[in-house]
Amino acid sequence: MDKSSALEYINQMFPNEASLSGVEPLMQKIQNEIRTVDAGILAAVRQQSNSGTKAKEDLAAATRAVEELMYKIREIKTKAVQSETMVQEICRDIKKLDFAKKHITTTITALHRLTMLVSAVEQLQVMASKRQYKEAAAQLEAVNQLCSHFEAYRDIPKIVELRDKFKNIKQILKSHVFSDFSSLGTGKETEETNLLQQLSDACLVVDALEPSVREELVNNFCNRELTSYEQIFEGAELAKLDKTERRYAWIKRRMRSNEEIWKIFPSSWHVSYRLCILFCKKTRKQLEDILGNLKEKPDVGTLLLALQRTLEFEDELAEKFGGGTQNREIGNEIEEIGKGTNSSSSAMDIRKKYEKKLAAHQGGDSEEKDGSKDLAVPGAGFNFRGIVSSCFEPHLTVYVELEEKTLMESLEKLVQEETWDIEEGSQSNVLSSSMQLFLIIKRSLKRCSALTKNQTLYNLLKVFQRVLKAYATKLFARLPKGGTGIVAAATGMDGQIKTSDRDERVICYIVNSAEYCHKTAGELAESVSKIIDPQYSDGVDMSEVQDEFSAVITKSLVTLVHGLETKFDMEMAAMTRVPWGTLESVGDQSEYVNAINLILTISIPALGSLLSPVYFQFFLDKMLLDTQAVKTILLEVPSLGRQTSGAASYSKFVSREMSKAEALLKVILSPVDSVADTYRALLPEGTPMEFQRILELKGLKKADQQSILDDFNKHGPGIKQTQIAPSIVPAAAPVAPVVPSPSAIGLIASREDVLTRAAALGRGAATTGFKRFLALTEAAKDRKDGPFRKLFNP
Repeated sequence: MDKSSALEYINQMFPNEASLSGVEPLMQKIQNEIRTVDAGILAAVRQQSNSGTKAKEDLAAATRAVEELMYKIREIKTKAVQSETMVQEICRDIKKLDFAKKHITTTITALHRLTMLVSAVEQLQVMASKRQYKEAAAQLEAVNQLCSHFEAYRDIPKIVELRDKFKNIKQILKSHVFSDFSSLGTGKETEETNLLQQLSDACLVVDALEPSVREELVNNFCNRELTSYEQIFEGAELAKLDKTERRYAWIKRRMRSNEEIWKIFPSSWHVSYRLCILFCKKTRKQLEDILGNLKEKPDVGTLLLALQRTLEFEDELAEKFGGGTQNREIGNEIEEIGKGTNSSSSAMDIRKKYEKKLAAHQGGDSEEKDGSKDLAVPGAGFNFRGIVSSCFEPHLTVYVELEEKTLMESLEKLVQEETWDIEEGSQSNVLSSSMQLFLIIKRSLKRCSALTKNQTLYNLLKVFQRVLKAYATKLFARLPKGGTGIVAAATGMDGQIKTSDRDERVICYIVNSAEYCHKTAGELAESVSKIIDPQYSDGVDMSEVQDEFSAVITKSLVTLVHGLETKFDMEMAAMTRVPWGTLESVGDQSEYVNAINLILTISIPALGSLLSPVYFQFFLDKMLLDTQAVKTILLEVPSLGRQTSGAASYSKFVSREMSKAEALLKVILSPVDSVADTYRALLPEGTPMEFQRILELKGLKKADQQSILDDFNKHGPGIKQTQIAPSIVPAAAPVAPVVPSPSAIGLIASREDVLTRAAALGRGAATTGFKRFLALTEAAKDRKDGPFRKLFNP
């Protein structure tokens, strides 16, 4: 410790003079401790000195042990080298003896095999000269195996000599076999009883020879068999298209008569299979020459008969040899056209099925192009479909022309016989001519698909397009024509069309028929794309035909609206002739309003029952637009009567009441999920009872109505607003927005978004049950007030 610390310590131990008497004992105690520490230090130093000496001794002992170990290792290594040298000296002579033994064994084996080869070749030569084919076949196998052992010695003169001799023997055998097979089919097999057995044994020799010998023998046999066929059917008498069936009868008869004889061939050779392939190729070549040399177009009946017989023959071959048969399930796919089947799972299954069929057909085409695959074994993917019949494809234009002529004549007959009415009890509102036309088209498609699925089928599809477009034109021509009417002029569209109740029904039938044709044309294209050859499937399209029928639908609906407008013309003209300036008071409902109401109650129920919801929605949309036209005409009444006094109050009343009619139509057209918001926004004065009636008009069930009514009641009545005169809007324009006074801005600020949404959604909803709307209207006519009554009051 430092000095200050020592002084503090002493002062602490001896604070006064009296305490100095304890100095001596303290000094004695400290000296004892010093002696104890010194003794401990001395003992530690002595112990450390002894330990260092012992460590040096241990290190020296370890060093000596390592040196002894290294010496022993060197000694062992030296002895190992000496032992290895001794073993090598002992085994040197043994290795020489072993190598000598191995060479002697190899030499003896080679000499033995060489002896066997020489003997086998000599025996084979004798067998070949005596035409002992069965024995020679077995001997050939033995010689081939023996020759394989001498591949490494092929340059030795003796081996070269034996190989040349063996090669000559095989050539002799081949010559004898080919010579004997040349008598097959000449009638000698019936005279010489053992000839067939000899030829059967010869087949064993052929299998023992190179594969090229078998290929050559089979090709020679097939060509020889078909020599007479070529000579017979190249003659002037049978080289005609109408004799095609006799070609297939000839080969079938030939195969039946020689079936027993041809059993001499091993089944692995597939002689009949290859003979049929060669026959089909030669037949195709001759038919191409016949069709190409025709000076004028072939007779359609003769051409189709020849093609049909060819397809039947190809099916027989495919069934016989297992290479796939003609797709007979295509008719089922064609029958589905027009039935409206929309099952995705079944469609997927059918698609997979036809993909497999088309893949097999495509594989057959590739093998037909590759000559090396023509001799593939049956069932390996070769498809006889089209091997001959495809040569007819370029000449089937006459068939397509005949089909088009027949279809056009059938179309004319169907249109002439069309009653433009629906039979009582019919479940569809489609004209019979449209359904009959597609039945005729399906039969034509089935006929063609049974003959070809290539260019001809694609050309026939183009014919179907022209026929359907012609039918669309005839539907279009059946629509009533007209000029310009009062309401139509207000809407800016020409269309004064006088239509009777029957005309309206006919127009609805035309709409439904065009819709049926539009849908069925798409199904027709889908079915054709599945059965046609894949290279043409991308070009299968019926969009232009569907556009034609869509145009017919649009024109028909516009004509229907214009026809209804025209019925109003007389009543609108009567309204303009009313002496508004001389009227002193408002009386009962005007006659022209009663007449308009009568027209609607007669026409609308029929339209609602005949048109589908989608197209009836279009009709309602047109009514919504025409309401604007009527509103415009009503607003122009004072100027037409040349009386302007009181025009402001009259315009205010018309705008208010017609806006209610527009709002009512928009609510009816609004989607179900937004009908409550639209009703509160556009008819704020409406009651829950009237809202429930609107839900009934939309065709909702009681359960669905209840949830919407509960939500409607939860949010309370309609949004209140300050009563303000609406602005006058031009014809066919959307409902004019209400311009609120400054005091009403706060009340309507939250309503603007609802109105915007309601106006956007109000025109896009489909509706059913418009007849209930008319019934509701009739019931409301006796009420003194309310939007329904005011809709029919001036």
